[in-house]
Amino acid sequence: MRPHALHDDPAAAGLGRATRVALRRSVATRPRRWLLAITLLLGVLAAAGVTAATPPDEPTFAGLAHPVQSFLSVTVPFVGILLAHDLRRAPGAARLAPTLLAAALLAAAVGVFGTLVCAAALGVAPGGAAVDAGRHAGTIAVGGVLVQVVAGLVGVGLGLLLRPFVVAALASIVLPLGLYALLGLDALRPAQGWLTPYATVQNLLSGEMDAVRWAQWVVVLLIWGVGLNGMGAARLRRRGEPVAPAAAQDSSPHRSPA
Repeated sequence: MRPHALHDDPAAAGLGRATRVALRRSVATRPRRWLLAITLLLGVLAAAGVTAATPPDEPTFAGLAHPVQSFLSVTVPFVGILLAHDLRRAPGAARLAPTLLAAALLAAAVGVFGTLVCAAALGVAPGGAAVDAGRHAGTIAVGGVLVQVVAGLVGVGLGLLLRPFVVAALASIVLPLGLYALLGLDALRPAQGWLTPYATVQNLLSGEMDAVRWAQWVVVLLIWGVGLNGMGAARLRRRGEPVAPAAAQDSSPHRSPA
């Protein structure tokens, strides 16, 4: 491929420009900046709490990653919901791909932040870290990013399907945890790993992944990431709010109440 091939492709250039616009919108207002700040603060507080409550010489990367990334993933979908609502208010035909890409990139950055927080917490733990504190650290770091990406995509999907922000935000918490609890019944428990994000969160952040657990994560991504957004895109079309496959988005940020 020629070095400038991407710049010669109008569709690719349009996608990049529209994604940057969506990323700017994610922090364009004070409430949105506060949301991002609160999200990051939750991760820091979770790391501090776990470090303080863990006996000396026992903190591990896995032991920190689960609460830190879990707390971060509570509010990450809210950003995706706001971006989806921006898309619904976009005049004329709008592209879903830049919104999804922006939500995934922002969520991945939050996942990297969570990994750095865990590493810093291990470094400053009062009693030091456990001997095998870094076991599976690489897999867990990747898992943290994947956890947040799914959370961000879930937010976009629910934001497309549910107009009120509060309803969509509550759904991003209640639906995954409710399904996890329902499938906790003895007869249904084998389905937890294949159908619920929380089960894959536990697997990814333990670092003990195998072929079956990776397959489970892919299925969860297809259901909660791809499936929800596919239904959201279909609803936009039914409501007369088309999602154009190649139309350029408006380059100026749309006004939003949040």
